[in-house]
Amino acid sequence: MKLLFLACLSPKTGNHTTAERIRSHIESAGHTCELRDAAAFKSPAEVANLISRHPPFEGALAIHLLRAGSLLLDINVPFGVIFGGTDINEDVKVEQKRVVMEQVLLKARVSIIFGEEKDWKMLPCLEDWHESMRLNTCRPTPAVQVCGCIYGQTERRGRVIFEISQCLSLKLSQSSKIYVQPQGIQTEVSEKFCWAEFLRSSGVSSEHVDELRVFLLVCGLRRVKDPLYLVEVFSEWHRDNPLNVLVVIGPRIDPVFTVEVEAVVKKSAGVFLAQERSQRELHAAMKRCFTVVNSSVSEGMSAAILEAMDLGVPVCARDIPGNAAVVHHEFTGLLYSSPQEFVHQSQRLLSDHELRERVVRNGKLYVEEHHGLKQERETYQRLVDTLLLA
Repeated sequence: MKLLFLACLSPKTGNHTTAERIRSHIESAGHTCELRDAAAFKSPAEVANLISRHPPFEGALAIHLLRAGSLLLDINVPFGVIFGGTDINEDVKVEQKRVVMEQVLLKARVSIIFGEEKDWKMLPCLEDWHESMRLNTCRPTPAVQVCGCIYGQTERRGRVIFEISQCLSLKLSQSSKIYVQPQGIQTEVSEKFCWAEFLRSSGVSSEHVDELRVFLLVCGLRRVKDPLYLVEVFSEWHRDNPLNVLVVIGPRIDPVFTVEVEAVVKKSAGVFLAQERSQRELHAAMKRCFTVVNSSVSEGMSAAILEAMDLGVPVCARDIPGNAAVVHHEFTGLLYSSPQEFVHQSQRLLSDHELRERVVRNGKLYVEEHHGLKQERETYQRLVDTLLLA
């Protein structure tokens, strides 16, 4: 099967990495999968024209219902969509965007959501339905066939599908299928990576590099990742404890916001901005740091958090539904709900070695058990088979 795959392909971002991994899964089954950047297309008509070229595409796939999925509305071949995170967390709150997302899901033959640990609080527009959802958690909506899950819990599977359909006011067709499939995680560390050089190039100057406690905030520079959330409090903490430093690393996605981040970081003691690195170099930096940090306002399923767990590094993440779905407080990592609480939780990691060892051990086991590549590969190959039968 020849498949067109649309995704947001900003270099060295989680979306790009995820898309490449999924493309590899599909091609390993003998299909042709052409990955294109959704930003390269201005309208659904452009995609429809590409689809019909000779030899024509036989199906399509998109990550993110709004940014990529909306471009598939005019095509005449079956397609599948993958929830991206900001679509179901943020875009759904805007009526105009929600209407477009409804149209995409109604037309999609297959849909995939990364995780079923999302509870109703992840979708603010569901608050009015909370009681009715409680009464319907034990069964999926009749029109939807659930084809995959993390833990095999019927109750949670039903709840996820109920949330999506209620949130978007959907009546899905009988042929619609929703797969619940967490991201597969694979980490690889660069053997040539030099920790001292990395810190030096990031502006960290210290004669005692090995004594530094580096908190690594991995995120693309855009407002939804909120990289400035911890800066003021961390800088104050650094003044009292100079060995504690915060390094922000990730691609400059939003040019205007990047200028703002650079200006704030420049005048904040103990906070540094690193140049983006290759995936293997990033993993090497994560493995050497004291803690991987997440400060996002909204997340779908953070690959950086899961990669840190796989690398055996503790995670301290902002307490939002997407993070709380994978970071179980004091078991697979630590959660915080304010900058001050971040410092408190970080101090616990510094002083409580048993806690640190526990979250590292459990985090790695969690990723190995629930985020393996084998199940992910099988799910996406099954997805293509479903499109073939359409």
